[in-house]
Amino acid sequence: MPDDKGEFCPAVVPYMILDSLPATFTGPPLWDWHADVAWTYQVTSIGERDDQVQWLADRARHGLIGRAGNQWAYDLQVPEAAVIDRELEHEAGGDPTVSAAGSIVSYVQRFTITVTSAV
Repeated sequence: MPDDKGEFCPAVVPYMILDSLPATFTGPPLWDWHADVAWTYQVTSIGERDDQVQWLADRARHGLIGRAGNQWAYDLQVPEAAVIDRELEHEAGGDPTVSAAGSIVSYVQRFTITVTSAV
């Protein structure tokens, strides 16, 4: 992770990595305002212990698909679009890896967010 001088330094454990995966499109062509798009994001939680990655995974889950009554816990603002669906598509629990640097645990989640035109 780059510091304020642009030099790379190790991230402080625990941390998350957010990756955008290829989008899928349904319905009419994208130039038509009735087209929908689904973006999938992978959240990889990294820690030294299983409880750290479980805690981070809970935070990601609550932030993206958490509910408060009949509504989402947090709004997702997408310019000129309306979020019409959110889902947790894949969840793989803590996967330990031991290396010369020590023990690392990762937890992978994939969330899909579907939007449609708000026009």
